[in-house]
This record gives sequence, structure tokens and C-alpha cells, in this order.
Amino acid sequence: MRSLIVYYTRTGNARFVAETIAAEIGADVEEVVDLKKRSGLFGFLSGGKDAWQGKETEISLTTKSPADYELVIIGTPIWAGKLSPAIRTYLKTNDLSEKKVAVFFSQGQKKLQAIEEVKKLVPNSKWVGELSIIKPLDSKEKAEEQILEWCKTLAITI
Repeated sequence: MRSLIVYYTRTGNARFVAETIAAEIGADVEEVVDLKKRSGLFGFLSGGKDAWQGKETEISLTTKSPADYELVIIGTPIWAGKLSPAIRTYLKTNDLSEKKVAVFFSQGQKKLQAIEEVKKLVPNSKWVGELSIIKPLDSKEKAEEQILEWCKTLAITI
């Protein structure tokens, strides 16, 4: 089954998770790039505010079409209990109907609110799971163990 991992990262945590999953299941990877500056303290604060308010943002064009894949894994940090604006924009502009969809969160606690937000943005898709890892770059070995365990549960559904 062809799989695509689409992620946004501000600090590199989601990239680490995406690349680890990709290596384990043989998926293609696409980074969503937010064209609004999100670095530093101001970027962190404005990102949290935009996420909390449910705002979208301008993103760079992506090169991989989710239409070409059976499984799409979405990766995002949770900011103020919500999805990052870049992933919200990606999900609103790409149709994932009839796709198997999973999500991973690379920062913060797993939040029911964020999971429900993803599900609303991917109607008519088949939900296959979620993973939440707090600051994976702080403990790569522990994060890799969690990721590999999660990949085993994905293997059952794909």
C-alpha cells in the first residue's frame, strides 16, 4: 500500500517522527512549509494564537498528491490545543476522501480537541489511528520505541 506522510514542523520534532515512520513503513514524505515566519519567541506566540483562533496560513506548494496514496499520515505539533495553521490549511485544500488517515502529534499532550479537528477536516476518510509524542528530539531512543510500536498497529490496518 502506498503511504504518504505529510507534516509541518517548527522545531524539527515532527520531521524526526515523520522520517522515523517513513523508514519503518516505506512511506513517501512531504513537508508542509508555512510561509509565515514562525521562528523565535514571537513566531511561537503568534503560531499559538493563530492555531487557537483556527486560522489558516499561506503554505508553499506541495509536490506529492494525496490522491496517489492509500494511506495518508498527518504530522503536526499541537499549539494551544489545536492543529498548526499550516496543517489546517493543507487539510482544507486537499481531499482525503476514501483515504486511510492517521495522525501524529509531535509536541504537547494528545488532545481530544486536536484529534476531533483533524477528523472534521478529513470527512469520508477511514480513521486508522493517532500517536502523540512529547518532544521526541529530547529522548530519541524512547521516541523511536513509541514510533515503532505505533507502526506495528498501522501495519494491521494497511
